[in-house]
Amino acid sequence: MYSLFLKRFIDILSSFFLLIFLSPLLFLVAVFLVLITGGNPFFFQKRPGLNGKHFRLVKFKTMIDATDFKGNLLPDEERLKGFGKIMRKTSLDEIPQLWNVLKGDMSLVGPRPLLVEYLSLYDSHQANRHLVRPGITGLAQVNGRNSLSWEKKFEFDVFYVNNISFKMDLKILMLTFLKIFQPEGVNQSGHVTMPKFEGTKEHKLK
Repeated sequence: MYSLFLKRFIDILSSFFLLIFLSPLLFLVAVFLVLITGGNPFFFQKRPGLNGKHFRLVKFKTMIDATDFKGNLLPDEERLKGFGKIMRKTSLDEIPQLWNVLKGDMSLVGPRPLLVEYLSLYDSHQANRHLVRPGITGLAQVNGRNSLSWEKKFEFDVFYVNNISFKMDLKILMLTFLKIFQPEGVNQSGHVTMPKFEGTKEHKLK
């Protein structure tokens, strides 16, 4: 009952009122990003959602569009600057995804929506993370975030899918709120965020 009906009802009400309540903050951050970057403050990208269906995810832009002399984007660590780092640590960049939640692309809680290119790299067990809507926050995010290995992240994702409940969602939301004030696991050692997923060893051998 919860996963089929009540969860979506809570998502709609929560995202609607949070968008209204946070609209002054959204406006201020957007204006500030326009002033410091001189461009669009939002980042849009196709991501796989429920059952792998693609949707257009929206976030605040945290990286500048700096390129080399050939026109190629510079590495992430060279494009993630002061205010962008602050937004990543406090998860301010994720707030616009409330619009994705309201539309039905995402849920407040669920496995994080990753890159479309990863779809072909999951094994049959990992692919189960797409049996529910992706979330703004999730079990992996409150248990290590980007400090976890990809395999460990997917273990948390599939565990969530198989054990989804109102109690678990509430606990994850409460822990997420606490993580805002104690940011940790934003990046993995040697990376500003997370290295790309290239498939598990077993999957690549097949």
